[in-house]
Amino acid sequence: MIKEILNPESTPERVNELLSLLLNQEVKIVDILPNDGTRLADESSLLVTDMVVQLEDGSIANLEIQKIGYYFPGERSACYSADLLLRQYKRVRGIKGKTFSYRDIKRVYTIVLFEKSPAEFKEFPERYIHRFVQKSDSGININLLQEYLFIPLDIFKKIQQNGDGRIKIENRLEAWLAFFCMDDPDAIVEIINKYPDFKEMYDQVYDICRNIEEVMQMFSKELLELDRNTVKLMVDDMQKKLEENKDEISRKNEQINQQSEQINQQSEEIKRLKEELERERKR
Repeated sequence: MIKEILNPESTPERVNELLSLLLNQEVKIVDILPNDGTRLADESSLLVTDMVVQLEDGSIANLEIQKIGYYFPGERSACYSADLLLRQYKRVRGIKGKTFSYRDIKRVYTIVLFEKSPAEFKEFPERYIHRFVQKSDSGININLLQEYLFIPLDIFKKIQQNGDGRIKIENRLEAWLAFFCMDDPDAIVEIINKYPDFKEMYDQVYDICRNIEEVMQMFSKELLELDRNTVKLMVDDMQKKLEENKDEISRKNEQINQQSEQINQQSEEIKRLKEELERERKR
């Protein structure tokens, strides 16, 4: 349903607003880029939605909502961003030809919303927006083009429902995030009361739900995708455990080596004492 609501072809104004709120700047979509089969960002993601769009200033944004946040979110997102940057480079070089300059390459934004966030984000239970830019340790300002934005929706939901249990929606970005992850009536009423234009999207959701055949087709398609990607998630899980076991084995081997060295030293000491005793006995 999110794919229907956030369709950059039929409702670009919604995606424009959401991206503007997420990036803290006014943006406008001018092109929708295809997700070709070799794109790194297509690999191993339990996706709710995934879109790559070109903005008015020439930059590219990849907006992705994941059902389950994978292990290694930083490493994966760095690969997504590198893929976007390479696409940007090829696109601009193809347009500019001999007049190409690296200054023609615009920023790429990797935006990931997690329905169920990875463990790293649980260490910051009071924060639901994490922005990353590449900076130097000396203060020098070099445009490295790649920016990241991560939003754990499960943590956002806990924060909004904290305390007395009331839903608090204080701005339009929070209304969008609540739209993505909250379906209880109080939250819906709170959003529509504060921002009446959201009612159109809830009506659209309601109309989709009334079409049982369409919903079942969507559900079947998502189940197939879920099965395929769950296997990949399990592989990631096993890989992480394997790496943890390797680290543990490495630590144990190091301890064994240290103990063996101590035993050898003690054996040498015992041998030395025996020799001294033998010399004393002979005297």
